[in-house]
Amino acid sequence: MFAQLPLLSLLVWLPIAGGVWLLLAGTRVPDRAVRIDALGISLVTFLLSLPLYVNFDRSTAAMQFVERHAWIPAFDINYHLGVDGIAMPLILLTTFTTVLVVLAGWEVIKDRLAPYMAAFLILEGLMIGVFSALDAILFYVFWEAMLIPMFLIIGIWGGARRVYATIKFFLYTFLGSVLMLVALLYLYYQGGSFAIADLQQLPVGETAQLLVFVAFLLAFAVKVPMWPVHTWLPDAHVEAPTGGSVILAAIMLKMGGYGFLRFSLPIAPDASRALDGLMIGLSLIAIVYIGFVAIVQRDMKKLIAYSSVSHMGFVTLGFFTIFRIVQSTGTTDGAAMGVAGGMVQMISHGFVSGALFLCVGVLYDRVHSRQIDDYGGVVNSMPKFAALFMLFAMANAGLPGTSSFVGEFLVILASFQASAWIAFFAALTLILSAAYMLWMYKRVIFGEVANARVAALVDIGARETLILGSLALVVLAVGIWPAPLLEVMNPTIEQLIDHVMRSKL
Repeated sequence: MFAQLPLLSLLVWLPIAGGVWLLLAGTRVPDRAVRIDALGISLVTFLLSLPLYVNFDRSTAAMQFVERHAWIPAFDINYHLGVDGIAMPLILLTTFTTVLVVLAGWEVIKDRLAPYMAAFLILEGLMIGVFSALDAILFYVFWEAMLIPMFLIIGIWGGARRVYATIKFFLYTFLGSVLMLVALLYLYYQGGSFAIADLQQLPVGETAQLLVFVAFLLAFAVKVPMWPVHTWLPDAHVEAPTGGSVILAAIMLKMGGYGFLRFSLPIAPDASRALDGLMIGLSLIAIVYIGFVAIVQRDMKKLIAYSSVSHMGFVTLGFFTIFRIVQSTGTTDGAAMGVAGGMVQMISHGFVSGALFLCVGVLYDRVHSRQIDDYGGVVNSMPKFAALFMLFAMANAGLPGTSSFVGEFLVILASFQASAWIAFFAALTLILSAAYMLWMYKRVIFGEVANARVAALVDIGARETLILGSLALVVLAVGIWPAPLLEVMNPTIEQLIDHVMRSKL
């Protein structure tokens, strides 16, 4: 039944339409009605996304739930949507996270509530569009359009330096994307099609592949973000409201990794092979160097932001060690393991980092400070919060039984087949992340009560318990039983590896 519905179009346009309606309604609708409407739209969108998983054919790598309509026939540009085992989990992550973001802003946002909720709903639809677009121009339109609501979220509801953070965020992400458009136009003039599947099959010469790969790299590396183009992220996180930080960390960073899998590797496989040393090097720098940078942070949001850069290094490491693994072992099994580990790490990081930013938001709403030195002894007045915060801190450190361990273990195991040294430096993140997370947790949660504001803290209520408890269940579920996630991705990953290992020269 669901296969006959334009399910992906509903997922894209329902939240966008709901957001536009809230914008138009504005102050004419009471705040309580705005909250209920936003929650209802996000919940319906999440429920509509569940058939993507339930009815997903796990035996094939083919695109499913496909929709195609002519959009600009003169240039063969189509409204073309579909999902595979890589895109579908990211869409579920998007719809699930948006519900939590709406709940997180339920009581906190007092000013311009309708535009705030509208911005997140519109952003949700655009992000789903990025993950489901099968036409390169449609992908690019969604990719650029989603910058607008995030720009407004940080710029209007952000902190004291929000203007600086928004301009930096916009310039970094926009300028990188312009080169991606140039690469897409070049590929169109070579092959006469904007269909991503056609671009992946297009024979491209060595020099052209290198230039195309670099253009894609600048767009996707900024979004991941990879070192050294990561500097916009800490500023954006620190100044963004809690909901903005959650969406940035949980979903928007994943679009860079998704772009590497959808564009860079399959379109320019020979360039990917030639530049894999560069990608591995940048990934290891992010994992190790940024891990040390996180240790010295005194702002909780900055610490978690740098932690995100470090952990996303695992994603790109898993994606680009595949050539050395195949060369070393002669089989593609380890390569598939590396890509699967990178994908699980993306999904896991979405849940864990989102939860950590929500935890910081809980404290900030009560004390109005993100500085670690302003806290201490929180466990005395917030035991339920302390327990959940501990779970997410341990998950971020890669504790076995949590979702982060699965992704990191798969990537380390795969990279060991490429080089013991690569695996060694990658594994350092387990030590570094434990160091900075335990350092922060100890000083915030334990010890003597820092001041009267901390002593007067009230433990999380039903709404906050529901938000953090939902994330805790997912983190544990994926960590204990990752098979349902892996079996969805495996056919697509195997097909991708098979495609990437065939030279186009």
